Amino acid sequence: MREQDIAESELVTRRGRFRSVAFRDQPGGHEHLALVHGTRVREDVLVRVHSECMTGDIFGSTRCECGEQLDAALDAIVDEGSGILVYLRGHEGRGIGLVEKVRTHILQDEQGLDTVDSAVRLGLPVDVRDYTPAASVLRYLGVRSVRLMSNNPDKIRSLEAHGIVVTARVPLLVRPSADNIAYLTAKRDRLGHDLPQLEGFVRGGGGA
Repeated sequence: MREQDIAESELVTRRGRFRSVAFRDQPGGHEHLALVHGTRVREDVLVRVHSECMTGDIFGSTRCECGEQLDAALDAIVDEGSGILVYLRGHEGRGIGLVEKVRTHILQDEQGLDTVDSAVRLGLPVDVRDYTPAASVLRYLGVRSVRLMSNNPDKIRSLEAHGIVVTARVPLLVRPSADNIAYLTAKRDRLGHDLPQLEGFVRGGGGA
């Protein structure tokens, strides 16, 4: 990682103090952010690699669980006393961008398509997220192995393909609701995410 593509400073948040590490994946590329909390640990670091989701992370959309996962991951890192959250830009809508993501929402609402089929109907890829920048910044931070907060096996495989050892997967499960059950079910059944909390959920309010 080139010196001109990275900058670090202290960031004080309502959860506490972090070291913010802003970085570019390539000249003219996306700018990402790693938040490092607590003492520097190199092995079995608690890590969340979080894909940008403006609607969920910023505006609290209940269509997805992204904002709740972001909050839960930061809380877990602070509770542990150390850890890293890597926030990856350019991942909106699993990499298709904000405008196209909103277009898939229209198809989901008006035609009942799921998150996968709505992208395919528009001629878009289902998932083109690149986790190379996350692996790069973890190596820069001296991390050799991680406990990854994720429900997505593909994320584990991608990090390991780029030299980051994943010693454990830490589930990051959000209680389903009537607003996001279709989305979560598609992630489980179509994309292979591990979401055991969906078992027994009854659309319209709660568990069976």
